[in-house]
Amino acid sequence: MLLNSVSTVQTPKKTLILEEFLSLPETKPSSEYIDGQVIQKHIPQGKHSTIQGELFPKINAVVKVKKMGWAFPELRCTFGVIFIVPDVAVFSWARLPVDENGDIANIFTIAPDWIIEILSPEQSHTKVTKKILHALNHGTQMGWLIYPDERFIAAYPAGKQPLAFEDIYSVLPVPNFCKELHLTVGEIFGCFLVFP
Repeated sequence: MLLNSVSTVQTPKKTLILEEFLSLPETKPSSEYIDGQVIQKHIPQGKHSTIQGELFPKINAVVKVKKMGWAFPELRCTFGVIFIVPDVAVFSWARLPVDENGDIANIFTIAPDWIIEILSPEQSHTKVTKKILHALNHGTQMGWLIYPDERFIAAYPAGKQPLAFEDIYSVLPVPNFCKELHLTVGEIFGCFLVFP
């Protein structure tokens, strides 16, 4: 007896080597390269954009001013065999890539010391988590994954178990190079309250 069925066999995605990816034209929003696959980032929505827009200046108000580090939004980082564009990438001052003039470099070929990702509703939790884990495997000290809709933050300290934060008074862990920075869950999610 023959059954009519839809085949569930998926065609494997074509893999590229990093050099092939880097030769492709730029996309908007940016594309990333992880595990031989090209993954286009999603256009940020309201909560994502608000958190991102508020977060890196808050970090820089302490970290950059005191020359502990520097936070960058949507910075292209190529390291190992991946190319990522974190929502916020923070580099310790001692590891900032500079050019021959001592200015900040255009190309960053090292992993950030701290990677912050903000999950948009249409994004794959798994893919974003994999990006953080790749960075941790290449020297990143801390990763944060922020879930705006759940008001939840997962922190990934290098070499340790992930930590979960929901209480608005919880002080979030930060990398060792910026211990003077104190951010709470409430500060992260309070930024998009229009009518408190």
